Amino acid sequence: MSSIAEELAKKQKEISVSEFFERNRQILGFDSQVKALIMGVKEAVDNSLDACEEASILPEIQVRIERVEKDEYKVTVEDNGPGIVKRMIPNVFGRLLYGSRFHAVRQSRGQQGIGISATVMFGQITTGRATTVRSKTAHEETAWELDLIINTKKNLPEVLREEPKIWDGKDHGVRVEFFMNGRYLSGKQSVMEYLKQTAIVNPHAKFTFVDPEGRSITFERASDDLPPPTKEIKPHPEGLELGTLMNMANETKSKSLSKFLQTDFSRISDRLAKEICEKAGLDPERTNLRLLDKKDNPGGLRLEDYKRLIEALSSVKIMAPQTDCLSPIGGNLIRKGLKNVLTEIRPEFYAHPVTREARVYAGNPFLVEVGIVYGGDLPKEQPVQILRFANRVPLLYQQGACAITKSIERTDWRRYGLEQRGGEGIPYGPAIIMVHVASTKVPFTSEAKEAIANIPEIQAEIELALKICGRSLKTHLNKKDTKVKTKAKFDIVQVILPLIAEKSAKIVGKPVPSLSGTITKIMNVVWIDDSVAYEKKAHKVRVTIYNYTPKGQKMNLHMVLPQEKLDYTGLQMFPAQVKDDGKVTWELRSIPTTQKVEIQFQLKGLDQDAYDENEVYVSGIDPSLVIGADPLPGDWDVKALQISESASAEPVEDDEDEVDYDEQKEALSDD
Repeated sequence: MSSIAEELAKKQKEISVSEFFERNRQILGFDSQVKALIMGVKEAVDNSLDACEEASILPEIQVRIERVEKDEYKVTVEDNGPGIVKRMIPNVFGRLLYGSRFHAVRQSRGQQGIGISATVMFGQITTGRATTVRSKTAHEETAWELDLIINTKKNLPEVLREEPKIWDGKDHGVRVEFFMNGRYLSGKQSVMEYLKQTAIVNPHAKFTFVDPEGRSITFERASDDLPPPTKEIKPHPEGLELGTLMNMANETKSKSLSKFLQTDFSRISDRLAKEICEKAGLDPERTNLRLLDKKDNPGGLRLEDYKRLIEALSSVKIMAPQTDCLSPIGGNLIRKGLKNVLTEIRPEFYAHPVTREARVYAGNPFLVEVGIVYGGDLPKEQPVQILRFANRVPLLYQQGACAITKSIERTDWRRYGLEQRGGEGIPYGPAIIMVHVASTKVPFTSEAKEAIANIPEIQAEIELALKICGRSLKTHLNKKDTKVKTKAKFDIVQVILPLIAEKSAKIVGKPVPSLSGTITKIMNVVWIDDSVAYEKKAHKVRVTIYNYTPKGQKMNLHMVLPQEKLDYTGLQMFPAQVKDDGKVTWELRSIPTTQKVEIQFQLKGLDQDAYDENEVYVSGIDPSLVIGADPLPGDWDVKALQISESASAEPVEDDEDEVDYDEQKEALSDD
């Protein structure tokens, strides 16, 4: 009689990955009829975008959803990508965990090889229908069309039909048609919303969508510039885990420990590799890197050796990873994408988008981008709308579980002009907060790729970017508020008061008195007014500083200008420090009482929508005297300025050596 253990052993067998996901499809995001339809479109569109960008083709993607029965839909997604060769079509669409990007350390939308094949499997399970794929490459005269299903027991494709087709008007591309049970809805979590958000972070792509009612909408591309191609890099050693290091050493083809460190990791030179080996107490020329095994590998490394190697890697200074493995959107294109798609809400303000420098978590490079939209037709008494993206893909579900949402909740938005009840949580106000995380490996909470895990390094970067972008919003709101509050006062001082003085002088028969002393006593402010206008393919910027205080003032004026290499025409008329990051500083040594100073310049080489509001700050002056500009933030480097904060906090007496700003203004106007 066999034992219970033996009986149980007979029942144990390998589980196909397809069969596993067939029974646990909720893990992939197919856990409701509404989500299923969105996930199907998403996976097909992601594949199309990746293929087009890898082939340096500006994407044109068409999505059509047709109702077949009550809860059954036919989804068609067509692109103008490079196409897929015939022999690879079955594996790409009919085999889970089959792909070309899983081992590549570079940014891409799809990496696991699950998405589109899982869509095929779900459609097959819920409708019993096969998926039809048509593909044409540039070197073939005809396209190939295949009907296929997935054998979930073996995780292998089964081709039911294949035949050549004439594809009129198509030089290359792919069209996939699949059926699935689902529900089509409109609103925040819908196919339309997914495509709309995808268009924001992919401004180089054109999307055409036809809904089940036959209505067609097109999101035109906002830019003809493709994202820079991402390059594959070796893993970065920062944050490397012990088991990963051991596996890499076991699989390496390098002939020595030193060469292993240099060739299998990025940013490790020959000198640094030897330093790491020295710190770990290991011979750089050691050839057997496998874990010690007394039976067949007596000369290998011990577990303690690997632990010392990990400690040595964390103790040396290693350069940050190269950033060409990532493809950030960039501030200019974020603004373009938002403006191109959000036209119906007519926002009053687009905060200057922020793109952070690349950082590393667990050896994976990543960076964060943030943009904020404010005002217009956005609701004022509701929570702000959050747009979450990972590697240029919208995240529509599990908002509360995402690191992006948690970072927004932890930020004190009251400092930036939004209502936040209790000082925490999602803020209220007429705003949209957009956050994009780009990484060689986005740490999703599940295979459905709906939320980003709470990695401390990523959360810290998101919060820093939110604060910088929030400061831009605060500047806008402060300027708007102060202009409204002081308009009446300026009208009295500049218009009504001179008229009263003129009429009074006529009545008493005396000359019109000087009002400068009276004006400064009433106002006692330094008023900064700025404007930007787009004329003759250039942005013309004007900043006027009025000194309505009893004494002359000196100060430093700061602006944030686009970082692109542009023609800053006019900056040379006033001595200025121009930094690579777009920060510009003017040193204004003396502004006489009741006088004004004007700084004018042009920005050439920008699209009209790329710059529409100035970001102005001051230092070297009591900020309580200034209206129209904020105090200089603490993260500016102003050590090189000749005017120190303490020396310029007090007003300066007017003297004969004052700068003749009128003369400079004339020269600028002539230019």
